[in-house]
Amino acid sequence: MTTAERVPELDWTDPHCPVARALDLVGDRWSLLVIRDAMDGARSFTEFQRRTGIARNILTDRLRRLTAHGLLARRAAPSGRRQEYVLTDAGRDLFPVIVTLRQWGERHAFEPGEPHSILVDKDGVPVPEVTPVGADGGVLDSGTTRVRKVE
Repeated sequence: MTTAERVPELDWTDPHCPVARALDLVGDRWSLLVIRDAMDGARSFTEFQRRTGIARNILTDRLRRLTAHGLLARRAAPSGRRQEYVLTDAGRDLFPVIVTLRQWGERHAFEPGEPHSILVDKDGVPVPEVTPVGADGGVLDSGTTRVRKVE
């Protein structure tokens, strides 16, 4: 493994909290936007830069980190002349996170009537609200759940 490919050292914000660890990996603005665009079909450095407007040095860093931590993988593009970035299983597993964040943004980041994009399924139907449910089918929220520490 070359120096450029080495996994960046992580100083976990809270080593026992899954939320903190996830944010240490993807919690900055640009990482989630790169993941979002990869889910929407972006593959090349140029595509990611065009879609996000991110500076080249920051994009280079985020792609390196996301690849090193197993959220993206690099492979030869079909032309064979370049590398492209594709989501790994871990990256694809962020889909519900992106959907939930998008839906929160639709509810809270726009003024009433302000235009914004919406996520639709393959038939053009808006994706239903993502709502966590318990084993009994009841809706879960912060008032009906708690964190249990595992020793």
